[in-house]
Formats: sequence, structure tokens, C-alpha cells
Amino acid sequence: MIHSIGRRKRSLARIYLKPGNGLITVNLKKLDQYFPKYVHQKVLYPIKILNQLDKLDINIKVFGGGFNSQGEAIRLAISRALCQLDLKNRSKLKFEGLLTRDSRKVERKKFGQKKARKKYQFSKR
Repeated sequence: MIHSIGRRKRSLARIYLKPGNGLITVNLKKLDQYFPKYVHQKVLYPIKILNQLDKLDINIKVFGGGFNSQGEAIRLAISRALCQLDLKNRSKLKFEGLLTRDSRKVERKKFGQKKARKKYQFSKR
């Protein structure tokens, strides 16, 4: 069993990958019940590249953020786990950009301003 972690924005995903017959669960639900269709495809992308969709069982625990950031956190965790499984997978996944962690987060609001960068309206007279 291989354990891996992926993060994106406020989301954190822990996955447990083992050889099996393609069963993927997210927070004790099936993948297609938990995610909408467009995120569902994003999550499976690293497995489809390596043609290992029916060879692995994946148990996923994810929390924080929204559907999109959770999906990207899971995608990163799966990519890292597939590299641990076989080092030959690393070059294919790296070429597709699946091993880079997207470090962008929401900038915090500053005092004396409306938002992070937006200021209150200035009145000259």
C-alpha cells in the first residue's frame, strides 16, 4: 500500500493506493457520486495516461476547499503515488505537468481596504 498527499488552495487529499481492480472511493463514496463529471475526468487523468485504470484500487480522504481544488489536490496525490509505484512513470507525468504543486492561494484582506488589493473610493472634495 502506498500513501501520498496532495494540496491545492485550502484542500488536502490523502490517498492510499494498492493493486486491485479499479475501485476508487472518495470519503467513503464512489468517485462519480462525489464529484461532478468535469472534475471526475481531471482526477483520473494521471491514471489514464499510464493505462492503469483497472489495475489499482484507490481510497481517498479529502477535505477543505471546493470541488475543483479538491480534484486537483487528488490529482497531485495520485501522480506522486504513481511515481512511488514505479520510477519510470515519473518522466511521463512530469512532461504532462502533473507533478508540480500549484502554490497559488487567496491573498488575505488588509485593514483599511475593501479587499486584498481594492481600496475604498477616494473623494477629493
